[in-house]
Amino acid sequence: MPLRLAVVGKGGAGKSVIAGTLARLLARSGRPLLALDSDLLPGLALSLGAEQPPRPPLLDAAEQDENGRWRLKRGIGPARAVARFSTAAPDGVRLLQAGKVDAGGLPPVIGAVNAYYQVIHRLKRAKTLREWILVGDLPAGPRQTAFGWAPYADSFLIVVEPDWKSILTARRVARIVSMQQGVNVGAVANKVSSANDLKLIGARLDLPLVASVPADEAVREAERAGAALIDATPASPASEAMRQLAGRLLTAGTLDRGG
Repeated sequence: MPLRLAVVGKGGAGKSVIAGTLARLLARSGRPLLALDSDLLPGLALSLGAEQPPRPPLLDAAEQDENGRWRLKRGIGPARAVARFSTAAPDGVRLLQAGKVDAGGLPPVIGAVNAYYQVIHRLKRAKTLREWILVGDLPAGPRQTAFGWAPYADSFLIVVEPDWKSILTARRVARIVSMQQGVNVGAVANKVSSANDLKLIGARLDLPLVASVPADEAVREAERAGAALIDATPASPASEAMRQLAGRLLTAGTLDRGG
């Protein structure tokens, strides 16, 4: 089966950069790839180098029933939702988003959020999407992981920085994921500056370490410029580390130990 991956971690750990960059690199294999964004704050579109839609496309897929509950409109299943309401990103990536909150808060996008939740819970049953790679970017922290916002994922990639808050968040997420049957989980050490950083993460986090991404000023420069890392500095150390991880994922089809 193609890789189906959810990326999660503490806020600021760099999960959206890793999710977006991995999605671009994995899509270059020629396989169809759907990026899934359930974070209501900006992040994944920028890391993909994609345009952020002015309004959530999935708003047009949702309606309320006679009791005021949101549902997908008649005739819209997961395959049709992806075909009609995902947006284009570079390297052939398709991006499906729950929506982004602004000054109006959650109410203006609540229909899209509900539609997104229903779509992702039907993705595994969609025959026409069986060959697609899925890469999901979840909001910071363990909440969405606990409440079933990545039911499509066969593998969880926890992004962790070499600090205690990030490690504690990773532990909580790992405990939640461990309760799901048939799901792999691994960690990416991000913003690594020294061997001591890796030693700290390895000693305090009981997870396989599948990759180590170095601290790289190119990541900050790309974010300041509003550009995707893979476009701004494709040969940077961070980009190269994620390129190696993408290659291993394509070969193995799951998470494995890396360096």
